[in-house]
Amino acid sequence: VFSKIFSHEALESYLPKIQLVIKDTLRAWSSDPESINVYHEAQKLTFRMAIRVLLGFRIPDEELGRLFEVYQQFVENVFSLPMDLPFSGYRRGIRARETLQKGLEKAIQEKLQNTQGKDYADALDILIESGKEHGKELTMQELKDGTLELIFAAYATTASASTSLIMQLLKHPQVLEKLREELRSKGILHNGCICEGSLRLDNINGLQYLDCVIKEVLRLFTPISGGYRTVLQTFELDGFQIPKGWSVMYSIRDTHDTAPVFKDVDVFDPDRFGQGRSEDKDGRFHYLPFGGGVRTCLGKHLAKLFLKALAIELASTSRFELATRTFPKITLVPVVHPVDGLKVKFFGLDSNQNEILTGTDAMLGATV
Repeated sequence: VFSKIFSHEALESYLPKIQLVIKDTLRAWSSDPESINVYHEAQKLTFRMAIRVLLGFRIPDEELGRLFEVYQQFVENVFSLPMDLPFSGYRRGIRARETLQKGLEKAIQEKLQNTQGKDYADALDILIESGKEHGKELTMQELKDGTLELIFAAYATTASASTSLIMQLLKHPQVLEKLREELRSKGILHNGCICEGSLRLDNINGLQYLDCVIKEVLRLFTPISGGYRTVLQTFELDGFQIPKGWSVMYSIRDTHDTAPVFKDVDVFDPDRFGQGRSEDKDGRFHYLPFGGGVRTCLGKHLAKLFLKALAIELASTSRFELATRTFPKITLVPVVHPVDGLKVKFFGLDSNQNEILTGTDAMLGATV
């Protein structure tokens, strides 16, 4: 099912909707007279993308905001110690999950009843159809669980990587300018505007420097530190025997930090992935921001597409600057993010930008 949800055809159909959500968000950021907390706003952005694009829910903005706050409560308490006491994190998490499930059930029911005006199959449509193809109508509880899983998969890690992307573009203006040059040379950016119809999936995948930038963000600021695997066959590692059936943890971050293929590992250098160097091509498991093997992250292509679409919009339609004197320190828990969330002031590139983007919400309502 998930291979269909994240197939090339599915990504192609999601792309225009992802662009609309990002454009609308950047317009709001640029019109805010104050600086914004990028990490918090990136969480809102990725949540909105999951709700509006992946799931196709037509939830009004006010209700979407309330649902986001409840979802944050759920995520913040999901890893609490399971002590079912009044006012405990565990109890708050359970209550948030119940509220969230009610909101999702309402959205699913409305979606099932209102199928008019759809011009693409979203992830939830694919999930429902897949159940029918296998002769099994999914129950409401299964739909709610699948919905929550898709939101969870799209949310925290993508928000982390989006924040890291913005911080690196601020730190390295020459990288941002090189991105703009590539967009101009490929006929995507002209006179400060994205040329209509130029952003198709194949066009984006053909932007080699953009791909290098996203790869380097994910190498240096991998959102998740590692993962767990079960040992299928007893093996030996550095003189130690690891028995079949054991659980082992692999570290993505330590792998990236110690892999011999990467030169100057602490330096943000997108060109390391360029054709002349291709540092990620030597060896199978030196570069694994989405994990490795058969259990690699299924949503990795969607995450990379979202980050590329965000980078294109940032390079094309926004001017932004750090609102604090120095760059914040980075914390690694629960995912990589700046300790202060990263305070940034956004500006529209020109006076016409608001007029260009004003119709975004109406377009979303018509197409999602």
